[in-house]
Amino acid sequence: MPMQAVVYSRFGPPEVLEVKEVARPVPKDNEVLVRIHATAVVNEDPGMRRSPGLNGFVEPKHPILGQELAGEVESVGRSVTRFEAGDEVYGETGMRLGTYAQYTCMPEDGALALKPANLSYEEAAAIPNGALTALAFLRDKARIRSGQEVLIHGASGAVGTAAVQLAKYFGAEVTGVCSTANLELVQSLGADRVIDYTKGDFTKAGRTCDIIFSTVGKTSFTRCKGLLKQRGIYLATVLTPGIVLQTLWTSMVGGKKALITFAGLKKPREKAKDLAFLNRLIEAGDMRPVIDRRYPLDEIAEAHRYVAKGHKRGNVVITVNHK
Repeated sequence: MPMQAVVYSRFGPPEVLEVKEVARPVPKDNEVLVRIHATAVVNEDPGMRRSPGLNGFVEPKHPILGQELAGEVESVGRSVTRFEAGDEVYGETGMRLGTYAQYTCMPEDGALALKPANLSYEEAAAIPNGALTALAFLRDKARIRSGQEVLIHGASGAVGTAAVQLAKYFGAEVTGVCSTANLELVQSLGADRVIDYTKGDFTKAGRTCDIIFSTVGKTSFTRCKGLLKQRGIYLATVLTPGIVLQTLWTSMVGGKKALITFAGLKKPREKAKDLAFLNRLIEAGDMRPVIDRRYPLDEIAEAHRYVAKGHKRGNVVITVNHK
């Protein structure tokens, strides 16, 4: 049986993305078939479309991009016990990709959870990318504690908007750094203070921090070191040679630490537990998704153009029609 999907057979500009009819996947014994209602374009997607590397070298390894999904379980494999047909779910496929489509299959022990009842499919699709990353850095790597001072650089992006809310949930005093246009958004998410980086140098703000979280790769440990308390931690989501060297060096000397973690390499079953944790926050009103723009599936190229500019607020969601 056919389905619609966004397919690309070569690396290149947004125009290489084409909506085509392809075969609908069939779930294996341990898999669920999800009827996708919404997905998202995350920061990594334009790069995987444009250049060899993460998704193959000569040609795309997976011709259907997309990692985030929210939808309904259509059917389940014979050995599946965790889900049943009709369940409303959300999650991410990781580097298996495949969510720019009307259907995808996922293992029942994958990064999949029941959708919070108080979220729409579009809102649910906006949660995993930013929230799972922020949780891995703040809770798991930095071991954030109540009363700490936390500065989040890039507080208006997908990771940043989730990080502000998570840091507040864990009891931290939060300073968000963003542009003028996003000050009100970051304040509305609970930030105690907001710094407009277009009007001043945030590193001269005068307050020292226990944790500095660089969510977009536009600052450095060297630049931020003076803001850190003696045993403070600098977190970076963007892997560069500089942060690797700083991580190694600060692990051996000095009280201030530069840390990285590979949130994408976390086991899917652990991510499923994280989604269950996030569900409790969402249902209690302690976390909400931030959606910048919504596009239909057949406007995926335009969504890629917008995300590639690097100025999205929160998340860009793709709605999937099933007419």
